[in-house]
Amino acid sequence: MNTDLDAFTLTLNLLVAVLGGAIRVGTPFLMVSLAECITEKSGRINLGLEGVLVFSAMAGFGIAYLSGNVWIGVLGAGASGALLALLHGLVCSLPRVNDIAAGIALMLLGSGLAFYLGKPLIQPQAPQIPALALGEWSSSPQVRSALQINLLFPLGVLLAALFAWGFKSTRFGLVLRMAGDSSDAARALGYSVNGIRIAATTLGGFIAGLGGASLSLYYPGSWNEGLSSGQGLIAVALVIFARWSPMRCLWAALLFGGAGALGPALQSVGISEGYYLFNAVPYVLTLLILVWTCSPRRSLQGAPAELGMSR
Repeated sequence: MNTDLDAFTLTLNLLVAVLGGAIRVGTPFLMVSLAECITEKSGRINLGLEGVLVFSAMAGFGIAYLSGNVWIGVLGAGASGALLALLHGLVCSLPRVNDIAAGIALMLLGSGLAFYLGKPLIQPQAPQIPALALGEWSSSPQVRSALQINLLFPLGVLLAALFAWGFKSTRFGLVLRMAGDSSDAARALGYSVNGIRIAATTLGGFIAGLGGASLSLYYPGSWNEGLSSGQGLIAVALVIFARWSPMRCLWAALLFGGAGALGPALQSVGISEGYYLFNAVPYVLTLLILVWTCSPRRSLQGAPAELGMSR
């Protein structure tokens, strides 16, 4: 009986650790996927969100460190992400500029600036985003630790619900979708398609910047050059998997977050064999999802008509 009880406790602790890890690791995925979702809804692709994520993580950490206020750092991360995304929006509005090529250039620019400007920030410690303690009911230290929830995660859930409602029920959402589905119809009604796309791309950059703040100011809570590990690029694939739906982006982010948290969760309950193999799960999952969605019928389902992939 004791053996059964120990196995049950071990399984429960593992599940709670995966759930808590899914929220911690999934918060940047959620923010960046929502950013790409609103950008692509307007008919523009931004593959540069990986650079936005890395640059905003560095900027948010640096601002929080210099100001001593974590929320100023979070706003600084969002503003820096919006600035880079605005650059992408303006460049892509020029004639004969390819969104994908410009996005790759933005990714390299953002990463390069972050690595160059962030070298003095590798050692210092900045104030951290406070956590919601949802595990105080438990006497288990593992459970209490796993249920320390990043305050940016509830904000991401709220944004997902707000976007899901806004895309269907507000004038802004309808105009945004019209620009993504038919630029000719938007122009015929007197709207500036470039203006709509620049605004959507900039807003997406701000939200992606919040994801960068989550990386450097909460988990793992420091700045180094390998901080992102490609999460910005994975989030772009996640949007396709979510069929351009904000609420599906939330569930997909938790799925990817849980995959990324599997290795640390196993290690927290004493299972360390194959730790590095489990760390590769998010990348394997990304490949499987891309293969699963590669058929023309699946890949075009829900895609805005003005995206390059659906023309």
